Amino acid sequence: MKIYDFKLAPNPRRVRIFLAEKGLKVPLEEIDIMKGVNRQAQFLRINPLGGIPVLELDDGRYLAESVAICRYFEELHPEPALFGKGAFERATIEMWNRRMEFSVFTPIGMVWAHLHELTRTRVKQIPEVGEQQKKVVEMRYRWLDEELGQREFIAGDKYSIADITGMVAIDFAKFNNISIAPEYKHLQRWHQAVSARPSAAA
Repeated sequence: MKIYDFKLAPNPRRVRIFLAEKGLKVPLEEIDIMKGVNRQAQFLRINPLGGIPVLELDDGRYLAESVAICRYFEELHPEPALFGKGAFERATIEMWNRRMEFSVFTPIGMVWAHLHELTRTRVKQIPEVGEQQKKVVEMRYRWLDEELGQREFIAGDKYSIADITGMVAIDFAKFNNISIAPEYKHLQRWHQAVSARPSAAA
């Protein structure tokens, strides 16, 4: 078993943090996406979409997509329950993880695609789109600050995969020159707390 990884990419980091919270160690194989290794024929046979991370099982099967990989390990190692316990808690965490992906991670990714110098030669950049998405991120941060004024973590009173996704997204935003405004005290408090967990360094 091994995970195809790239240390600087946000989605593989989600899996590394998840495994660290579980106390699991899985061998990692670095795939340099900046050099396009993930777009070469050998890797495309593993994942035709070229994305990472990918989990290779001992029997030769593969699992792609970070949340799918995390769910696999949650089934094998249910404690701590990072996807929740019971129907309502699991659904609530699913809801908030999806919100972190679509409402926070996606606009940050659009800023990366349309404004960052590293993507300039990879995609047709439309700077106006990037600037508009920066405003969306600011709106989402204001919304999260209000939500986190009501509870300790993203999905409730327990740390979950929604916190992992949210933290990784916000850290990726910093790479794109987007920071949490000082007035967002609740979001600042939460981000400091989750960043202080040993798993955050994975």
